[in-house]
Amino acid sequence: MVDGSAARVDIRLATALDTVSRADWDALCAGGRDNPFVCYDFLAALETSGCVGERAGWTPLHLLAHDGGGRLVGAMPLYAKSHSYGEYVFDHAWADALHRAGGDYYPKLQCAAPFTPVTGPRLLVREGEDRAQIGAALAAGAINLAGQAGASSVHVTFCEESEQRLLGARGFLARTGVQFHWKNEGYADFHGFLAALSSNKRKNIRKERARAVEELSIRRLRGADITERDWDFFFRCYMDTGARKWGSPYLNRAFFSELAARMGDVCLLFVAEQDGAPIASALNLIGRDTLYGRYWGCTQNVPFLHFELCYYQAIDFAIEHGLARVEAGAQGEHKLLRGYEPVPTFSAHWIAHPGLRTAVAHFLERERPAVAEEIEQLEEHTPFKKGD
Repeated sequence: MVDGSAARVDIRLATALDTVSRADWDALCAGGRDNPFVCYDFLAALETSGCVGERAGWTPLHLLAHDGGGRLVGAMPLYAKSHSYGEYVFDHAWADALHRAGGDYYPKLQCAAPFTPVTGPRLLVREGEDRAQIGAALAAGAINLAGQAGASSVHVTFCEESEQRLLGARGFLARTGVQFHWKNEGYADFHGFLAALSSNKRKNIRKERARAVEELSIRRLRGADITERDWDFFFRCYMDTGARKWGSPYLNRAFFSELAARMGDVCLLFVAEQDGAPIASALNLIGRDTLYGRYWGCTQNVPFLHFELCYYQAIDFAIEHGLARVEAGAQGEHKLLRGYEPVPTFSAHWIAHPGLRTAVAHFLERERPAVAEEIEQLEEHTPFKKGD
């Protein structure tokens, strides 16, 4: 048991998610479908398929908060890391600095949805419970666990802004980043969205869409409509893109079969076909109010097809289904010209070594206003009509 240092809350450790009740875990995150990346099935699929585990350098050490009656009231998806890959909030320079100073940066503790740079809750609390108290207990438990495990630090990435503030009160350092999200302003259809853009940007998107599908057809597959053959082709695309971008893709084929079996109803696959044969595929997961674009790949290069499958098809789907946002993954200023707007992302970092902590704190004090300025500058270049 890890001491959470908060009254009536016991913090315990789960080294595998299958030791936790699925119903109990998902009760902490609105039934598991508000944000699919912290639900039981997504995290369990990573463990069952072997994508996370000691060999992968992501060893599960989930923290569980129980009340005085033994009921699960909170949790923190947590992993011991032996490297800094698959996180998308980069701390390699911090690791190098501690190594040069004669210290060991690894292991570290990472609270995240592995391999998934999407925003969402990281301190999971059952509805009706005291979020501040349980969140503070989980934060204290993570720091205590770091000491017990000899970990250099605790990192909570792509969390909610309110969680960053709560963690800041427990000694975590605040860091901000930027992503590009599409926001639904109540558009009736894609043409309504285009009408909100300046004339030249509107024309450019129309040309891109027409060029991308000149000789192609797009299939939209969801749930049981996605066959194992579709998953096989998608995985081929994923491996090709992953090998080019990351060198070694993080997910294996078994994970996607687990994902389909456990939560196929929130999986959305766009497949581009030429003469009846697939040539490109893009995977999305559907949340309560957000469509999350995840992976894409192609076996044949077609101009603007990436934009069509990953951005425009996602916008189409979001409008049709009344979703408030599309999150299209990390980085990519090219999203800006296609209606995706810059938004801040939040993370929190606790560092044990006093010297490294001071150095990182100074770095973050300079980085935060620079990121805010970057977002302001990017907002000036959105394709939307400017007011008089």
